[in-house]
Amino acid sequence: MKIFKTHLALLIWRIILLYVVLMLCRLLFYLYNSTLIGEIPFEEWWSLVCGSLKFDTVSILYANALFIILSLIPLRVRESRWWRRIKAWYYVVVNAVLIVAANLADTIYFHYTQKRFTADEIFFADNDNSAMLVLKFAAENWYIVLFGIAFIVMLAAGYWRKTREWSMLNGVWYYLGSTVIFVAALGLCVGGVRGGFTKMTRPITMSNATLYTADNMRAAMILSNPFCILRTIGSSGKISYEKYFSEEELNEIFTPEHRPALTEEPTELEGRNVVVFVMESFSAEHSALLRPDLYEDKEQKGYTPFMDSLMRQSYTFYNMYANGRRSIQALPAVWASIPSYKNPFVLMPQSMAQTRALPAILRDKGYRTMFFCGSDHGSMGFGAFARTTGIEHLYSRQDYEARHGKGDFDGYWGIWDEKFIDFMGEELQQSQAPFFATIFTLTSHHPFVIPEEWEGKFPEGLTPNHKCVGYVDNAVGRFFEKYSEEEWFQNTIFVFVADHVSSEQFSDVFRTSPGSYQVVGFIHAPNSSLVGEHRQVVSQVDLMPTLLGLMGNDEPYFAFGRDIFGEHDAEPISVSYDNNMFQAITAEHLILFDEHQVVAVYAHDDIRHEHNLKNEIDTSSIERRLKANIQSYYSHIENKNYTIK
Repeated sequence: MKIFKTHLALLIWRIILLYVVLMLCRLLFYLYNSTLIGEIPFEEWWSLVCGSLKFDTVSILYANALFIILSLIPLRVRESRWWRRIKAWYYVVVNAVLIVAANLADTIYFHYTQKRFTADEIFFADNDNSAMLVLKFAAENWYIVLFGIAFIVMLAAGYWRKTREWSMLNGVWYYLGSTVIFVAALGLCVGGVRGGFTKMTRPITMSNATLYTADNMRAAMILSNPFCILRTIGSSGKISYEKYFSEEELNEIFTPEHRPALTEEPTELEGRNVVVFVMESFSAEHSALLRPDLYEDKEQKGYTPFMDSLMRQSYTFYNMYANGRRSIQALPAVWASIPSYKNPFVLMPQSMAQTRALPAILRDKGYRTMFFCGSDHGSMGFGAFARTTGIEHLYSRQDYEARHGKGDFDGYWGIWDEKFIDFMGEELQQSQAPFFATIFTLTSHHPFVIPEEWEGKFPEGLTPNHKCVGYVDNAVGRFFEKYSEEEWFQNTIFVFVADHVSSEQFSDVFRTSPGSYQVVGFIHAPNSSLVGEHRQVVSQVDLMPTLLGLMGNDEPYFAFGRDIFGEHDAEPISVSYDNNMFQAITAEHLILFDEHQVVAVYAHDDIRHEHNLKNEIDTSSIERRLKANIQSYYSHIENKNYTIK
């Protein structure tokens, strides 16, 4: 028996159904990521619901604009069977992909990156083994897949495809009434996409989520896709920023131009080789040396025994913070001292301008420059960016397999770290000094697997990543054991820094900022006086200036970091961009800034961000420095200017 409903009534019902599905996706998002988001204060619930509805409205309109037009177009053709079939297929298929699949994929993706899935990920996802990784994620999270199927069935069943659409009006009134409804609906859609109807209303952006909560994690929770994807398409090429200061005042507060004092006396480390280990997901949380407070009552005393022992013989940064949460953000920070804020620097078209990064400076001093990454050649865009920084020789999975065969591929990302680190050692052994080399490790990453011959040899630990961390730590130890007596090794500066915090955490401290940015970082120079403990805040962008200072560089250079030995700030800070909010990490506080004002200040031990100290702490000087840093950054991005003239 056919049920008769008006076009408008059916459309309203189908839109309401999308709101219900999006809220169910959000509930699943929260349950899956509850350890990261934490308990939601009762007084914030209503505000979060209102914010969620606003972003869901935009997502629904983005995905269903054509469907709305097809449903309300003031023509009789909309009542024909073929027209109704087109609408039904559009509604189910498009919303299955853009509403259900995108948001449930976001649920899993957020757990690993603590950020929403955006257009950047679409253009960056070029790993040749992506399909295998997606299947691995789906198998591990099979219940999420089942929920997705259930939601799609709900949309299909709730569509009421057998329902006959009709109009109460006939003749000329049919067209007049339908046109009025059509125009009104279009007006409502425009207002919904913009986030309001007033003249002052601007199109809603991801940062608007912070209007409903000052907590970054809860702000990310109320966002939804396809809003996040469509609102960020093309944004990497658009530069829009606040100009807080005149150019003269700006340069007095902050400038990325460094002009070292000319010296005739050589430094202790001048002329040494440099080898940088960028360690995948090596959180400070893994180290009992860096975070002894996390291991006081635990039987296992850390998961990096070799590196802990090495840090005791090195210059160790006890408060080293990453620039971002993604690997692609680490390399510009480490090599060029250029941070990534709203968009990864490497993915911005302005990044193609000339830079004068650390590898280029050393190359022009006669260094052989190399980059080692065990993934496929060209994978993840690392090699392309390496070229722009002055790195001449790239070594990938294909180079390893040409020499050692194809038996050491991990099945997902690339060559097992132990094998590829040793491969780097072979190349360095044959290289003429001086040389600069960087290796990007891979194994301590999802899907958290290690070679069969090493299974059971490392503590399983408290997270899936701990055995992988133990394996990589051991691989570095074996490299040091094998090559430590070589002359080139004794004449090398070794730099260790993680790309970002691990997606798997066992302590609440590392699930929210600033803990979610604290990584392993230290410099080891055999047979030198460079040994000590650095307790001040240090960022990845500080490594390039510090190395140049240690090596006696007197060439002016461009860097957003500082030489920790030669340039002293009143209060060192680490600046980053987290879930639509700038943040400054100081020795005692996390300061959140929304580009207009400081919105929250939290003590480091307030890991749930429950006590906003904004009105109790004077942040005027930090806010001033933040504004200068942001303005200077985007001014140079806009002008594609990363060198000293």
